[in-house]
Amino acid sequence: MMKRALISVSDKEGIVEFAKKLDALGVSIISTGGTAKALSEAGLSIIPISNITGFPECLDGRVKTLHPKIHGGLLAIRDNTVHMNTLRELGIEIIDIVVVNLYPFKKTIENEDCSLDLAIENIDIGGPSMLRAAAKNNKYVTVVTDPSDYEKIINELENIGEVSKKTRLELAAKVFSHTAHYDALIADYLWKKADLPKYPDLLTYTYEKVQELRYGENPHQNAAFYKDSCKAKGALHNAVQLNGKELSFNNINDANGALELLKEFDEPACVAVKHANPCGVALGADSYDAYIKAYEGDPVSIFGGIVAVNRIVDDRAAALMAEIFLEIIIAPDYTDEALKILKEKKNLRVLKLDEISFRPPEGIELKKVYGGLLVQDSDYRDFDEKDINYVTKTKPNKEEYKDLLFTWKVVKHVKSNAIVIAKDGKTLGIGPGQTNRIWAAEMSLTRAGQQSVGAVMASDAFFPFPDVVAAAANAGIRAIIQPGGSLKDDESIKMCNEKGISMIFTGMRHFKH
Repeated sequence: MMKRALISVSDKEGIVEFAKKLDALGVSIISTGGTAKALSEAGLSIIPISNITGFPECLDGRVKTLHPKIHGGLLAIRDNTVHMNTLRELGIEIIDIVVVNLYPFKKTIENEDCSLDLAIENIDIGGPSMLRAAAKNNKYVTVVTDPSDYEKIINELENIGEVSKKTRLELAAKVFSHTAHYDALIADYLWKKADLPKYPDLLTYTYEKVQELRYGENPHQNAAFYKDSCKAKGALHNAVQLNGKELSFNNINDANGALELLKEFDEPACVAVKHANPCGVALGADSYDAYIKAYEGDPVSIFGGIVAVNRIVDDRAAALMAEIFLEIIIAPDYTDEALKILKEKKNLRVLKLDEISFRPPEGIELKKVYGGLLVQDSDYRDFDEKDINYVTKTKPNKEEYKDLLFTWKVVKHVKSNAIVIAKDGKTLGIGPGQTNRIWAAEMSLTRAGQQSVGAVMASDAFFPFPDVVAAAANAGIRAIIQPGGSLKDDESIKMCNEKGISMIFTGMRHFKH
């Protein structure tokens, strides 16, 4: 049976009730600082840590548990005669249970006013040391860092008189996960403060689980959804779900793609996504107008898709959206009338996301490969308009130029090889994910049909041959935007000049694989 517990927690949720149950089981409680005060005020008899160490807490609490009488009591191997004789010789008593959670470093640095000095003061030293020591010695010591485990421990103590070996091992695993997460947050924070290179030799990212998912991309794959440990404005996990069933793996992936594209626009916009590719994108006077235009861009593919808008959804927009089967609607807000309409479709997932248009200045993307990880900057940067190269005799007029910039923002978010056709702030044809560029062009032009006449075209990468220009000319395309840089650029430029098409080079590629 356990005889002594050391309790020192920052998060005091449930700690008084837990300590009272330990006390009722005859467990003596050692405690420190604010925890000792909280337990004493609750009527519990507490042994101050200084009574064990024979040394006062000092340096504003920086030093209180870093002492051989603490760590010896945690690390001694109970069935090792030498260890136990050493404890007796040194007057050290064993500690059977450690209940510790750490200084709130994450919560501290999330405050925009947090200074470096304040962040450093919230780096816990003694806590992780005790947790690691107790977790290492889990054959004998029970270590707890998560309040949700209190009930399980009490149940085992009451029913079998001890914490089981299996539970002790599980708790130890949780501890090392917890301290690794904690240290990763600190390392990342200090790395950025020190202005060190973005990609260190030793790379550690840490995430927090949002939810278990029913399955992954396919029903035979297990999956879960994790979020960045620090705040991410406008991220999908911040959305409040107002209606519908739980999000799936594919829902989350596609919805994130819709949001990434939506963030490209300051004006009212609507993005429809299907199977991770945009199928309809449009600008409008409001959500109602933008949705109509996005729907018209591809009324077939949008069925069963995801729609994201960056303006409030009113009853007119909601009524149109409710006419077809959609998986998800995401918006910054909804009128009461709109919600009433949308909630009539019980399986339609309706998400409200504050700061939906927030676009971070920088970010990273991770792609798992077998045995490793690819890491790169997120593709947030765009060309400076003063660097645009007008390579043809004909120049785009004002409206064509506006549509070219619109299509350029869209094509960035289409899987390569990608071609986008648009006019009047509305996509007409999107050709995604082809193994050669002419197929992507033919797909988008076929989708646009007669609407291609007078429209514009965007390509995520250069034209290796003039065949795309030829196809565009035959369909009536008036202007093209592409990165340029092909050995055969001159052939594409020559054909544009022959056909009276304007073409501009951005000098920037937007592959998306």
